[in-house]
Amino acid sequence: MGKKKIGVKLIFILILVFFTFNFVYPKFLNQYLGLNFPEIPFKLGLDLVGGSRLIYETDLSKVEKTKTEALSGLRDVIEKRVNILGVREPIVRIQEIGGSARLMVELAGIKNVEEAIKAIGETPLLEFREIEVKDLNAPLRSAINPSDLKPTSLTGQYLKKASLDFDNETLEPIVILEFDKEGKELFKQITSRNVDKPLAIFIDNNLISSPVVREPISSGRAQITGNFTPEEAKKLVNSLNAGALPVPIKLISQETIAPSLGKISLEKSLKAGFFGLLGIILFMICYYQMAGLAASLSFLVYGLILLSLFKLFSITLTLAGIAGAILSIGMAVDANVLIFARMKEEIKKGDSFSRAIDIGFKRAWPSIRDGNLTTLIEAMIMFFLGTSFIQGFALTTSLGILVSMFSAIFITQTFLEIFIGSKVRKQDK
Repeated sequence: MGKKKIGVKLIFILILVFFTFNFVYPKFLNQYLGLNFPEIPFKLGLDLVGGSRLIYETDLSKVEKTKTEALSGLRDVIEKRVNILGVREPIVRIQEIGGSARLMVELAGIKNVEEAIKAIGETPLLEFREIEVKDLNAPLRSAINPSDLKPTSLTGQYLKKASLDFDNETLEPIVILEFDKEGKELFKQITSRNVDKPLAIFIDNNLISSPVVREPISSGRAQITGNFTPEEAKKLVNSLNAGALPVPIKLISQETIAPSLGKISLEKSLKAGFFGLLGIILFMICYYQMAGLAASLSFLVYGLILLSLFKLFSITLTLAGIAGAILSIGMAVDANVLIFARMKEEIKKGDSFSRAIDIGFKRAWPSIRDGNLTTLIEAMIMFFLGTSFIQGFALTTSLGILVSMFSAIFITQTFLEIFIGSKVRKQDK
């Protein structure tokens, strides 16, 4: 490979190191050189820094499904709202006390309870109610009284998705609802028995729309019009898609909570990771000499990139997440060992150092790819099917594996190519 191309790759790596180092530790340049790199702190989990706990009381009086199904759906919806990207690792669980049930939500790093309430957001309760009125020509709001309303079994728990649209004639924003298979059948039954009658749509017990049913609707699609502004309609769509509550909830308790493990556990974990990495670096340098040194430098770049990603995506780090990141170091070492083993075989055959690098990386790549791919698949399964702490472990492991592949295939190779043609260029035989 030409020296010019190697130089371009090396410059890219140096720029990457500069920005990732200052993103991870901006205080150094900000303090000594007067620069203004953003100082974004790492987000730590409940087990390390504590946070806020919110307890909600549930109302199961109108639940059509079994109590267990309703509470399970409620927990899933709330966790989805506060952990939409799988990076916050909240604790969301149901506490059954006597004949009632409570929802407990714990959010890491949030000491301001009002901020915690805002993080959960407005989780709208979507309901459809049948109306029995004598004068259908009278304004709906004036004609309705509590005795006119008849609850139906169709609620937000059957919502598949919501989308924003605009009326072709008035250009007013409307919200389109699409129900799942079970909700589609319920909607068909409800519209069939309410032909030429209004059907009231309520969100959080507020009447939003009351369209008149002209014919049975079997498509499983409903339309909400409520004199929305585009911003209000968009917010409603986002809230419904994030999860309409299957049962009503009411906040009854709020408090801050202390960390379950704390600073000492974090320091011990980081110390263990540091000494583990140091041991790996010493082994690689002693056994593989110059190639080991190149790999060790790539490990340092790998660490800066990984820490930068944790900050960039605001990933909440618990001990489980930190363990996943440390585990990925092992995958990075495996990749380098495979490459160096192939290089040593080529050098023993009498190939040049540059050719040994080229062949070593090409022949090791299938093994590196397959080994990391199987781990990534397992991590993806854990992320999509696991709970919050399992998701955190899977996410940090996945990011670590992706970065380790980049560091092994690109960064280590670039560092090795620098030694082509130099006196210090041979592997141990």
